[in-house]
Amino acid sequence: MMTKLNIATEAVENYLKVIYQICEAGAGASVQEIAEQTSVSPPGVSKMLRHLAKHQMVEYVPYQPVHLTPVGEKIALETIRHHRLLELYLMESLGYGWEQVHSEAERLEHHISEDFEDSIERLLGFPSFDPHGDPIPTRDGRMPPPVRETLDAQADGARLVVRRVTDEDRDLLCYLGARGLRPGTPVLLVDREPFGGSLRLMVGGREERISPQAARNVFVERLEAVPAPESATATEETRS
Repeated sequence: MMTKLNIATEAVENYLKVIYQICEAGAGASVQEIAEQTSVSPPGVSKMLRHLAKHQMVEYVPYQPVHLTPVGEKIALETIRHHRLLELYLMESLGYGWEQVHSEAERLEHHISEDFEDSIERLLGFPSFDPHGDPIPTRDGRMPPPVRETLDAQADGARLVVRRVTDEDRDLLCYLGARGLRPGTPVLLVDREPFGGSLRLMVGGREERISPQAARNVFVERLEAVPAPESATATEETRS
């Protein structure tokens, strides 16, 4: 089981989580990127990075990309695990909408015990993904890479499955939810209007339109790349 260090205050956990998420998409995190994500000035970020480096949570050299140490990554993953389990718990057990759970989990993620974490994981059936399709880190700190192909980057006629959506914007989640664009949903990208216009989709037998900006926040897999379920005939042949 992952355990947090005494030095891991709420502010420290937030920084480590942000650095981890930035580094997922690239080679390292810049001070400017961290500042934008935390709404802290670059000098304030630099001061915190020096503090984190002192406690061996990050590798920090001024003007160079920031990386987490194993200690920092462990704390970041535990915080992310709390957050994503809480999101699912709030939605599945307490009736929150998927557009509500992110901000609530942000407040709670720093304050739950490991026993509470284990209890909600058991209650939820040991889930692998949160309501928005993001993977939940395992208890020993493993997490598969998230799907990164966006809906707006797909070709007309593509058959797709929604795997995850960006979860920070409540209005965006309401917009996507109203169009049925949730993780696990099959989608056909019919075509798109010229000059940067809307994408036309078939979702659950209905035609929907979505703006290019929103489509950049929907992450998909091509249906052809998703393994088909084993047929009953094949199963019987295997058994025999």
